[in-house]
Amino acid sequence: MSLDPKINPKLDSQQDLHISVPSSRRQFLWQASAIPLAAAAAFGAISDRAEAELKPVPREGGSRLKVSLNAFSFSRLLNDKIKRGNGGIDLFDLVDFCAKNNIDAFDPTGYFFPGFPAAPADSYLYDLKRHAFESGVGISGTGARNNFTTADKTQRAADVKIVKDWVVCASKLGAPVLRVFADTQMRAKTWKDVAGGATREQVRDWIAADLRECTDFGKDHGVIIGVQNHGDFLRTADDLIELVGMVDSPWCGVIVDTGYFRSDDPYKDMEKAAPYAVNWQVKQSAFGAESDVKIDLKRLLHIVRASDYSGYLPIETLSVRGKPYDPFQVVPGFVQELKQTIAETA
Repeated sequence: MSLDPKINPKLDSQQDLHISVPSSRRQFLWQASAIPLAAAAAFGAISDRAEAELKPVPREGGSRLKVSLNAFSFSRLLNDKIKRGNGGIDLFDLVDFCAKNNIDAFDPTGYFFPGFPAAPADSYLYDLKRHAFESGVGISGTGARNNFTTADKTQRAADVKIVKDWVVCASKLGAPVLRVFADTQMRAKTWKDVAGGATREQVRDWIAADLRECTDFGKDHGVIIGVQNHGDFLRTADDLIELVGMVDSPWCGVIVDTGYFRSDDPYKDMEKAAPYAVNWQVKQSAFGAESDVKIDLKRLLHIVRASDYSGYLPIETLSVRGKPYDPFQVVPGFVQELKQTIAETA
């Protein structure tokens, strides 16, 4: 075998292992033995990251809890104004609603800003931030819409850009967490429908790679990436913990959606995921929006407090086709139920 890279171009690949052309027989033998070790180390690092054990979020001082409102609770009214220009309310009105109803904070989801998925003007972000501050309403987080389950690499790259754009928006708003999805987010479709025949493991790996890129960007802007279970690719706490563990960064954590675990006992999933939570979504039922079984708030709060989670518990009330829904009536009642349970479990 020639040692001249011009004669044997295969040697070019060794540059990734930092192997140069040897100047002596002894050096050649040493480098030859180093190649498999370096390769093993490289593959080992990949394997270690893929199997990384997710560490609980470190907490001090016990569980201190506040209530937030996810903007999706007013989705129809927000869309009426932002998309259809037909009455409705905007995010400034939602701040006023929170102030009047003694809600500690709100979570203004990205798709209720003008122009989404494009980032709104800085003036809009800063005016909303100022209005919330002057109203005594915190900003507990925000969110973007993305689909990392598709086999279309171009679409995934476009959605990574959306997430990055909204990381910047979150930073400007002072929102500590940006919610992202690891589920399809396409009506009447699952991850299997869009994954092009890829296995679950293959889809998991490319979702983790996209999340890792977003997380590195989030770290640079002081924003935590929160991965929310939504009953499709992430159906259980084990699914959620495995994926976030593969990202392997304190800047990526779990958002526990209490209404989207698809298991016999979603409370067990909540309990398993709680130590890794960077935020929550508290729904009216643990068994889906269409279920008439109300969430057991006392059981939920015992789970939250046992994990020492501190921070906001955002509620998200949902409309169901065929059932009356008035967020101006539903939200204040649910907020009061949650606040009372927080007080009772303190």
